[in-house]
Amino acid sequence: MPPKSTPERAAGPLESAADFRRRLLRWFRRHGRDLPWRRTRDPYHVLVSEFMLQQTQVARVEAYYLRFLEQYPSIGALAAAPPAGVRESWEGLGYYRRAHHLHSLAQEVMRSHGGVIPSDPDLLVRLPGVGRYTAGAVASFAYEIATPAVDTNVARVLRRAFHPRLPRSGAQRRLWETGALLVPRRGASAWSFNQAIMELGALICTARVAHCSRCPVRPACKTGQTGNRKPSPP
Repeated sequence: MPPKSTPERAAGPLESAADFRRRLLRWFRRHGRDLPWRRTRDPYHVLVSEFMLQQTQVARVEAYYLRFLEQYPSIGALAAAPPAGVRESWEGLGYYRRAHHLHSLAQEVMRSHGGVIPSDPDLLVRLPGVGRYTAGAVASFAYEIATPAVDTNVARVLRRAFHPRLPRSGAQRRLWETGALLVPRRGASAWSFNQAIMELGALICTARVAHCSRCPVRPACKTGQTGNRKPSPP
């Protein structure tokens, strides 16, 4: 007799993946915010935006991002800058260790990578201040590599859409695996998908409440199909 299936395994958690992607990308094309870091594929610019967006709201980052790039227009310029000057340019954004890490990263890239920010997530994650999410984001958003980028917003969407009963033990590994399965293999589509799923988590599938009634992927979402609009966040 075959082993008894859990509810999640019975139907296959990614059975609606294609429908989920299609609905998500269509919504993002119509409703995605026009943010300055979405207009570039420059790895340095993308990296700066990702460091600034850590634990900081988008509206606040918008006020600093272009000004910082005007002051330090290249990774070489940032690497050559005095630490005190970089910290001063970061003044007001908070979490100043990010500025220290970004400055150290710039120096490491100049010293060990010939001034070229790596495209390989396995190399990116070895740089100062770069975790698994940031590595995936830079690889995807700058180099259009089909790799997942699972931040807090994305993890929440993946859990609610595909794994609403997922236990916390081992959850991150499972959510990264799901993200990897969902990302389209073609580069530009991978960029759009990762931006779109982050946008959904930031604007619709929020931590406080899942706005299922206006969610574009509700028909492909396990939580949305149950009508439970206030699931527990991951």
